[in-house]
Amino acid sequence: MEKVQVVIDFLLTHKLLFTALIILMIALLRRLILSKIRGDVAFVSEERRNWMSRTKNGSSALTVLLLFILWQSEISEFALSVTAIAVAIVVASKEIILCFTGSIQRASSRSFRVGDWIEVGKICGEVIEHNVMATVIQEIDLYHGQYHYTGKTATLPNSMFFTYPVKNLNFMKRYVFHNFSIVVPDFVNLYPLVPLMIEKIDERTHYFHEVAKRYNTVIEKHAGVDLPGSEPHIHITSSATGEQIVHFMLFCPTDKATHLEQDIRSDFMALYEERFPKQAD
Repeated sequence: MEKVQVVIDFLLTHKLLFTALIILMIALLRRLILSKIRGDVAFVSEERRNWMSRTKNGSSALTVLLLFILWQSEISEFALSVTAIAVAIVVASKEIILCFTGSIQRASSRSFRVGDWIEVGKICGEVIEHNVMATVIQEIDLYHGQYHYTGKTATLPNSMFFTYPVKNLNFMKRYVFHNFSIVVPDFVNLYPLVPLMIEKIDERTHYFHEVAKRYNTVIEKHAGVDLPGSEPHIHITSSATGEQIVHFMLFCPTDKATHLEQDIRSDFMALYEERFPKQAD
């Protein structure tokens, strides 16, 4: 017991050494826990990512708490000594303060969590980690209608949450309102093709129609707004140069959107060639 007391007194006397030991022990423990959570799987599930994020945030909070307790007297003396330059410190650490308060804002508003799809500014992706200073996302290509991962990882400082609106796109992980258009250069009557295209689209989408209808209803109730229905929508406009533009909107599974678009384009071109053979030639 006396030896333990001697060791404790030694460590309290040499606080820098004690600090290094605390950081080393917590880092080793954190690494061990993270390796156990991750396991040997190639792809980390959403649940495991949540636990990994909690472990990282918890270890960081524990480290800060222990170091604060250890250096409490020195911190109090330092705080008194820097009162005169407090304003300068605030100005110099403005970005850090914004990141910290942005983290509080995110936690209080519950705008997103690990596994959600979000859009901040022009960056879209799936949240894989968030902490006090930053949020890490796997980038997703939404602007070109592909809905696939680009392989890029983006680290967003939490201060961005005060500059850009955070859009939660989580419902798009399963189903999406997929929009695309086809330009027809010839000025012909395309409206007779609309009911035929609706039939073609119904043939392409019949196997998930009921599920899409139920999911659309769930999103409407959750959002509290009247969304476009799950049925396909087609409308025709014209450009400034006289070309006709046929717009399509589908409510379909996200992973099938690109494939369905190609099939529907093929159906439209076949019908157009059949009805207007001269223009097609």
